[in-house]
Amino acid sequence: MHVMRLSSVDGYIAFDLDDCRVNAGGTRLAPDVDEREARLLARAMTYKFAALGLEMGGAKAVIRGTGAQRAALMRRYCEEIRPMIEAVRFLTGPDLGTFEADFAPLRRPGETGVMTQPMDGTSFEDVLTGFGVVVAAQAALGTLDGATIAVEGFGKVGGGVSREAARRGAKVVALSTLAGCVAKPDGFDVETLWSLRARHGDALVHHLGVEVRPTAALFAVDADVLVPGARIGIIDPARARTIAARVVAPAANVPYVAGTIDVLRERGIVALPDFICNAGAVIGYVSNDVKTHADMLRLVEERIGSLIRATLDPRTGSFAAGCAIAEAFLRKWRPAGGLPAGPPLA
Repeated sequence: MHVMRLSSVDGYIAFDLDDCRVNAGGTRLAPDVDEREARLLARAMTYKFAALGLEMGGAKAVIRGTGAQRAALMRRYCEEIRPMIEAVRFLTGPDLGTFEADFAPLRRPGETGVMTQPMDGTSFEDVLTGFGVVVAAQAALGTLDGATIAVEGFGKVGGGVSREAARRGAKVVALSTLAGCVAKPDGFDVETLWSLRARHGDALVHHLGVEVRPTAALFAVDADVLVPGARIGIIDPARARTIAARVVAPAANVPYVAGTIDVLRERGIVALPDFICNAGAVIGYVSNDVKTHADMLRLVEERIGSLIRATLDPRTGSFAAGCAIAEAFLRKWRPAGGLPAGPPLA
């Protein structure tokens, strides 16, 4: 792995397979990102590409900053990475804290496609990511009709997860934001949540008429599906012992700390591989021949659903089976000495 220190902003780009010609991954902006986070996220991207059968190296950029600084930081960053973009050494797009509009200086004039077209007023990339997570959860459970779901975060992806889960008959019984966690056994109205989010941001949890508990309370809520949707390493072995869900379907990258998978498996909880659950946007970006939102959603449903079903091996567990799929593909095109040092675990 090679990590490049950025000169125009306070941040890094990590290249997991440092001899790979084409590398890709999002650009994350937050006040507390660091080199370790970039490394872990780049490894997750390598496994994501491999699970999808793509000969690409995983990469990830992280920039320290706040939302108020975003416009200026992203202008400088885009100018710095332009040569790598033009050489197809590094391909990037939105991640936590960044948006498609931030990358406009890097897009070719007149560049269009289904991924650049919003759906229902929302970035289609975010729609696809949330959609894929719900597809993964349904593949694990068999159906979401009547299922209960707890979602960490109600932002770009978490809101989409909630809306799609409700469309399939699930009830969102808990959600958390930076402002706290709320739970309601008979479920929240998702469209009300969207409306409150638009008006109050993370503070929406204080406008639902229910008790607001600490954010971490989400992980102990009794639900069929838990969707970790924030930062890396959110589920460690201690937290894994308190989870009450049947299935963990991550929207976030690298949510599991080393040792967590074994704890969840021993407790009979299905820990789905994050790098497959949240691969919807990658499928979208590499499927250039798909011209409509509806066709892309069908493709993501087919690809993620089939991959998740292939991981549902009770002998190894879903996460390990997903890693085996990715690693088998990596061995087909990488030299023996050029394989990743291990799976994406914090």
